[in-house]
Amino acid sequence: MAYDFYLGKMLCPVAPSELQIKVNGHNKDLTLINGDEINIIKKAGLTDISFDLLLPNVKHPFATYKSGFKNAKYFLDELEKMKSGKKPFQFIVNRRLPNKKMIFDTNIKVSLEEYSISEDAGDGFDFVVSLKLKQYRDYGTKTCKISNSSVYKPGVGGGAGGGKNNSSNSNKIGIGSDVIVNGRLHRDSYGSAPGQMRTNYRGKVNFINMKGSHPYHVTQPDGGWLGWVTASSVRRV
Repeated sequence: MAYDFYLGKMLCPVAPSELQIKVNGHNKDLTLINGDEINIIKKAGLTDISFDLLLPNVKHPFATYKSGFKNAKYFLDELEKMKSGKKPFQFIVNRRLPNKKMIFDTNIKVSLEEYSISEDAGDGFDFVVSLKLKQYRDYGTKTCKISNSSVYKPGVGGGAGGGKNNSSNSNKIGIGSDVIVNGRLHRDSYGSAPGQMRTNYRGKVNFINMKGSHPYHVTQPDGGWLGWVTASSVRRV
């Protein structure tokens, strides 16, 4: 089977005899209050790629070049540009059967993390470069506008909770109530984006939306926001 290795637009003269691709994970193990252990499955981490690249200083019949022979220095200069340029590039592997029929490709945007150059008498005049690449993911920032029009706030009437402080009622939870939280926090009052758990946590209620499945928004004692919880997750103190 024939292989073509590309680093950006640079065709490697000799395909490595071995290629290692490691797909990293970010799963997290947690121990529940009853002692059971669970695994929180998260999005895969960045892929690591490593291989040794032979760079001939003399012509070999098994080496391939896009436009005639180039010695090892040419490829070392290209690697230096990739490293110092601080920009990602495409790592491509083409795989072909002896009849030249394509099998499948590997095409990943990567950064050149590190490389080492070795000279060994057993390799004659040729160099061997050990390369480590890491998958690169494009990223950017977004500006989001958050509307709290459906949330009951202090001093705003209407609906259950009505924005009033019900601290005079020993059984009813209102805005400003001190509560004990036993449950999972969520991003909104409809239960989306479940987050961290709180157990016997003392906090305060600052918003109420009885239309939602998670009607109470709780904060830290100093007012730092935590998230929305179900009615059964809070107990007034």
